Amino acid sequence: MSLSLATTSAAAASKSARPLAVAITGGIGAGKSAALAAFARHGAATVSSDEIVHELLREDDEVRGALVERLGTGIVSDDGEIDRSAVAELVFVDRAQLTWLEELLHPRVTREYLLWRERLAECADPPALCVTEVPLLYEVGGEARFDVVVVVTAPPEERAARTSVAADGRETRLLPDEEKVRRADFAYVNDGSLDELDGFVATVVDQLSRRP
Repeated sequence: MSLSLATTSAAAASKSARPLAVAITGGIGAGKSAALAAFARHGAATVSSDEIVHELLREDDEVRGALVERLGTGIVSDDGEIDRSAVAELVFVDRAQLTWLEELLHPRVTREYLLWRERLAECADPPALCVTEVPLLYEVGGEARFDVVVVVTAPPEERAARTSVAADGRETRLLPDEEKVRRADFAYVNDGSLDELDGFVATVVDQLSRRP
């Protein structure tokens, strides 16, 4: 296990009434969701892009309609919900379909987590940190929307053991881990225990809480 803590920019260091906006990013199977859960345990407000996508597929009629029109009724399950596995089977083998899906979802996901942050800032006692898991943060230029970026990486064998989808071709589109780490404020190699990951997150939370 290794840990890298980098100095953040002056813009990120400024503190106001709004929660400090933190992004978690990294490759498939690196442990982003586990890191997000650790931030929640340490008092941060948290949301994942995946949760937002789930909500969009359940509740956004425009998104649902566009998906069925583009991909067919075979993506609709017996209970009337969009079958994410069926969608994945169609888009992850076809770059054009995947690009179309990302262009459909990414602006809406961004809008939702920015609205979520606004609502947190309006609370009578807003949290000090709000943390969003954003898998394609650097790939879509989303880092500018955050004060702090945390990158979680892991060796290929560890990632393969954690997920069944790491080798489906998506990784070839992603920025290399080395570049993500270079650009991040905090970076963690997640090849140890959950307790070790929790300790890293506790260190990050402590450092951010000490900012003027």
